Amino acid sequence: MFTSFSTALSALSAHATAIDVVGNNLANLNTPTFKTSVVSFYDLVTQSLGAGLGETQVGFGVGRPTTLRQFSQGAIKTSTGELDVAVQGDGFLVLRDSVRGGIVYSRGGNLQVDKQGNLLTVTGQRVLGWTESGGVLSTNGPIAEISVPVGSLKPPIASTNFSFDMNLNAAATAGPPPDTFSSSIEVFDSLGGSHIITVAFTKNATANVWDYALTFPDADVTAPIAPVTGSLTFGSNGRLTDPTAAGPMPAITITGLANGASDMTLTWDIYNGATPRLTQFAQASAVSANQQNGFPAAQLVRVGIGNGGVVLAQFSNGQQVIVGQLAMASIRNPESLLSVGNNSYALSARSALPAVGVPGTGGRGTILGGAVENSTVDIAREFTNLIVLQRGYQANARVVTTVDELSQETIALKR
Repeated sequence: MFTSFSTALSALSAHATAIDVVGNNLANLNTPTFKTSVVSFYDLVTQSLGAGLGETQVGFGVGRPTTLRQFSQGAIKTSTGELDVAVQGDGFLVLRDSVRGGIVYSRGGNLQVDKQGNLLTVTGQRVLGWTESGGVLSTNGPIAEISVPVGSLKPPIASTNFSFDMNLNAAATAGPPPDTFSSSIEVFDSLGGSHIITVAFTKNATANVWDYALTFPDADVTAPIAPVTGSLTFGSNGRLTDPTAAGPMPAITITGLANGASDMTLTWDIYNGATPRLTQFAQASAVSANQQNGFPAAQLVRVGIGNGGVVLAQFSNGQQVIVGQLAMASIRNPESLLSVGNNSYALSARSALPAVGVPGTGGRGTILGGAVENSTVDIAREFTNLIVLQRGYQANARVVTTVDELSQETIALKR
């Protein structure tokens, strides 16, 4: 009978631990990426009474319960944070804990960039992955702390080619005066200086032929650059037939720039692969698109993380560059991980060795930018568990009271 004291006390302790777990789940109801823990009870060894053949067995109570963290997928919600990320599927972000000094794992959340350009969690852990170096982002090397070019000035890129997607009016006449059309585009030199290239078209007296002239501003050079001239011939179907896609394409060479920049050679790309960019149909002459491959010097405007975990840097010149890639670790038995706080987990002695790679490969899940994974806590289930555990605690407290009353009756027998 007196073992009932220890049996009931073990149950009180176990139920108190389980209530602590439920309380922690409810406390983290709105914690992003939090994973629910469940409690597993097991009984202690039993004793056999009587002849020892097991006809009568009495247990010694319940052991300390074990907790299991359930890594089920939480709901994904969009956010306005440009550095917010969520993991969809299996896997974890890889972090370096500056306090503990080791590697920890997380399911994402709200990231930020410090003044040195390091990509961090809101609690200061450094995000690991691959960083662009020399204009090349390679994911074949070892992972390291991701750093973005905060405060740096991106050097200019000199233009080498330009193009126009346009139509020249098939109803134009050679005059006199001949019908004309012109368009301009901004290009950049090696110092980031801006220059305007103008292309003027004049209807030739020959059917389906237009003359062109490429000009460069005289004020931008120490000596005037002679216009580059030529002709464009269109077929009866309105498609360009000369020059052909085999080239050569028209080009203008710029020497003696007044600002001291390097000489330039600008090629006019008349074709997009084998498809002409210029047509001649009975519609008004107009440009539908134009492009060139140069950029002026620029400051970093913002940094964001896109789908797949790519770190994108946007510059003041409109250029968007991939400067980093988040790494993702796959762990075969994530329930063995130890929670170390700050939405992070560390390996335990039972954890499988993590396999680190690019998101979306090797069975790993993917990373969603501008999103956060919700907690997996189900408030209805937790309240149900809380009621059941409360009743269990009350029942075992009643056992203690009952055994105490029996003890008092037993003691009173000797009087």
